[in-house]
Amino acid sequence: MKTMLLSFACIAVIAVGAWYGLHQAGFSIQEVTTRSSVRLD
Repeated sequence: MKTMLLSFACIAVIAVGAWYGLHQAGFSIQEVTTRSSVRLD
């Protein structure tokens, strides 16, 4: 049981770290899908 809880905690830490790291590196969905040719009315 301790191993499973430790695994869940590690998965949560990795997921949050990956989200934060990708956000800081410029891989957020807003930055990836935004182009200069997009017209907004």
